[in-house]
Amino acid sequence: MKKLVREYEFSPEQLNTVRRLADKLSLTETTAGLLYARGMDTEDKMRAFLTPGKEHFLSPFLMQGMREAVDLITRAREEGWNVAVYGDYDADGIGACAILSRALREFGIEPYLYVPERQEGYGLNCGAIDAIFDEFLPDLFITVDCGISNRAEVEYIKEQGAYVIVTDHHELPEILPDCIIVNPKLHDDYPYDNLCGAGVAFKLACALLGERAYAYLDFAALSTVADSVPLLGENRDIVAEGLRLIERSPRPAFSELLQKSEKVTAQTLSFTLAPRINAAGRMGDAKAALKLFTTQIGEEIPPLAEKLNLYNAERQRCCDGLYAQASAMAREEGAFGNVIMLAAEGWNAGFVGIVAARVAEEFSRPALLFVRRGGMLKGSVRSIEAVNIFEALKACSEYIEEFGGHAQAAGVNVREENFEKLKAALNEYIGSHYRREDFEPTLAVCGEGEDPERLAHELERLEPFGVGNRRPLFAVKAGRVDADPVKMGSPHVAFPLGGLSFMDFGGVKDLKILRSDVEKTIVYEYNLSEFRGREYLKGFVRAVLCDGMSGKQVELDAFEAQLRTLGLPPAGERLTTAETDALLSRRLKESPYGLAAVCFSRETLSLFPALKGLPIDVFRLSSPNVGNTVLYAPEEGCDLSSYREVVYLDLPAGDPCVTGSAKVYFNGDVCGYQALKACSVERESLLKVFAAVRAAGLKGETLAEAAANGKGLGFGEEELLFALTVFEQLGLIVLVGGVVRTVRGERKDLFDSSIYAAAVRMKEE
Repeated sequence: MKKLVREYEFSPEQLNTVRRLADKLSLTETTAGLLYARGMDTEDKMRAFLTPGKEHFLSPFLMQGMREAVDLITRAREEGWNVAVYGDYDADGIGACAILSRALREFGIEPYLYVPERQEGYGLNCGAIDAIFDEFLPDLFITVDCGISNRAEVEYIKEQGAYVIVTDHHELPEILPDCIIVNPKLHDDYPYDNLCGAGVAFKLACALLGERAYAYLDFAALSTVADSVPLLGENRDIVAEGLRLIERSPRPAFSELLQKSEKVTAQTLSFTLAPRINAAGRMGDAKAALKLFTTQIGEEIPPLAEKLNLYNAERQRCCDGLYAQASAMAREEGAFGNVIMLAAEGWNAGFVGIVAARVAEEFSRPALLFVRRGGMLKGSVRSIEAVNIFEALKACSEYIEEFGGHAQAAGVNVREENFEKLKAALNEYIGSHYRREDFEPTLAVCGEGEDPERLAHELERLEPFGVGNRRPLFAVKAGRVDADPVKMGSPHVAFPLGGLSFMDFGGVKDLKILRSDVEKTIVYEYNLSEFRGREYLKGFVRAVLCDGMSGKQVELDAFEAQLRTLGLPPAGERLTTAETDALLSRRLKESPYGLAAVCFSRETLSLFPALKGLPIDVFRLSSPNVGNTVLYAPEEGCDLSSYREVVYLDLPAGDPCVTGSAKVYFNGDVCGYQALKACSVERESLLKVFAAVRAAGLKGETLAEAAANGKGLGFGEEELLFALTVFEQLGLIVLVGGVVRTVRGERKDLFDSSIYAAAVRMKEE
């Protein structure tokens, strides 16, 4: 289950400062608090953040190596040198090539451009260097978005007789290349070190051309968003100005890829444009993306854009298939360590990074996916927010051939014989350097907010949202809500709450919990949209989190779930209550993963102090990460097969869960179906219930709700619900439009109901 955390907590003194700033800037306290918590702790900083743009750009000459780079490029122009630009195959590298090539052309140099294909590997390689010298014979060799870790390759270029300028933004190795280096991570006077590769290329373009380089801000904005660097400081200014340029005068290549007139946001760049540029490299044709962004022939743009669209569609299909394989492999192997490490022969190296990110999110742990090539494994790594995977890899580098990257992502090459050693070393390092709490998926919320309409408009001023400046989430507590699918058969659910309309995309899975009286927290973001001149404000649901120990009607919902799973109990090892608690205590100390404790009565939980503090899910698992959990009243078919052990805390009346190869235990001392045993199975009793139901016309969106509304009929809620469930299974009643209606003229044998037959069998036992 995801854990809610407050995005910020203020001391009384800080709160006074926030209120004063809110008043000065005419902001709600919520917006001012958000800005303050994200580092804008003065009036000037807040004003600068709320008005991002080129006026905040830093001088490129504050960056070490920039003056020397400009002097050498100027000399190259004056002496007529051949200049080669070498980039990377992703959206950052392509954007960097587009910026610098156009800037050099405007400066008076016609450059030779080269980006390697993914199979050549990241960064400089001697084969590509040889090919460039064979074809072009450069006098000056400039890298963009790569090169900082290629000391040997830089020496090789120099041996061929060329000068080298490395422009890069990646982490610095212990030994730097011996050449001119422009990298914001160097210790210099440049106060911002989070530029992407294209951001560095843009600063070099500014150093060469001044404000004329601002014409390339659209490329810089796209690459900045695509490379997942923080959208704070100068990155925020670059993206904001780039978005304005795209809105005002979209480049033909951008227009062809977007093919729509909606407002372009950072999310548009991240989810529409960037994947198409990256898809070319992932499909082994990075040069198509490079040509699209650098061609000066207008007729070439539409077919190139269409090619990238097709690549992206194929990339999506392949990634979905690879993700399904990787997720299944992780679950089959048992995802019970601090990292997920997987390798396969037939995977496409261009897709493993994307899939690793999805696996890391699914399991809430760093994920390393490798493609096996003979005795070498080439892999991509993606981490979770709390774990600096670059530091972890550095600590385990004795088992790695080469790696590079940053805190959240990296590329790694490992020999086959070191795969398990690296896995064990990473598992140990991460386990000793991070707490269990660091692996709990969390949602940072800003409370409930005030004055929703005003707040929603203020939040628009915090765009562009992205890494380091995530879209704010809010939370509201609720009991039962009147939630319904937006239309028949739709997977999306809508409901009103607290004066705001909510939309839960794919929320049919949440419907039972939403309609239950279990206490829940709705996590949402504000969304403003316009349609036919009217503005609409909604809350877009991002999570529904519930307290499994709350609510009265939820017990009836749980009883109904139990009725629908009646049958033979699961096979497993029988334990006493004391043995069960001892087992739970041992397993919880051993690992934060792999244990699912299942109960059918909430009172049962008081018998097991070892479970105190564990999340309690109701009906279904709220997270797929195989974290230790308690599941109350599982729905039929609830899949627990990824768990190492499933422990039934009380005797179940059936076998609702899919447990696969998990070891199953059950506590034989406590019956989990006492309420069912108390229900009458006599025909005469059921006939009385049927007559009362036919006369009453019970109302409810579910049978449990109808039973709760039938208190005046003279039957217990469980007895009434048992009868209603049997009648529905026999076709004697139907629930239509929130009303229980009886079906006339139907005569059925009670034993035709599997629920009734199972209840009779239990009575006889």
